[in-house]
Amino acid sequence: MKKFTLAVPVVLFAVAGVACGNKEEQPPPHTAANAATTETVHAQASASASDNKTAINVDNEIVAACNLKFENVVQEAPKFNFDSDELTPNEKNVLEGVAKCLTTGPLKGRAVDLVGRADPRGETEYNMTLGAKRARQVHSYLASLGVDSAKMRETSRGALDATGKDEEGWRKDRRVDVRLSK
Repeated sequence: MKKFTLAVPVVLFAVAGVACGNKEEQPPPHTAANAATTETVHAQASASASDNKTAINVDNEIVAACNLKFENVVQEAPKFNFDSDELTPNEKNVLEGVAKCLTTGPLKGRAVDLVGRADPRGETEYNMTLGAKRARQVHSYLASLGVDSAKMRETSRGALDATGKDEEGWRKDRRVDVRLSK
């Protein structure tokens, strides 16, 4: 009986971990040596996530390394529509620049993380699935442009980091973050 009692919580814990689908790596320990770098990267990621209006949020590190120039596209492109994972032509333009950089440019051969996100409306499981679908769409499009599928890691945060309180804020939550794998 004791073996059964111990096995049930272990199995439930393992199933819960798989069901959550949270494959995002934990950050390195906070040390004095990496404090400035960590703060800079977090500040850049926050700025890029809140400044653009496209459903594709390209990390500033990629933008700078690839000398990407798509300010107009970023300003004009909408976020994902409610309950949608469809990419618009403007978002495809952004991804074309990223793909070129990852296949023949300065970041050739580098790996990227594609993090799908959703606004807070809807059930947790639904939002995790929708975030995963959005990341899958970006993955598929980048792969169609020649980016090695093995160099792209999809994950979903669903609405875990959502900050929107109204339609404008929710639009910012509905996106895919593209960032260099660490």
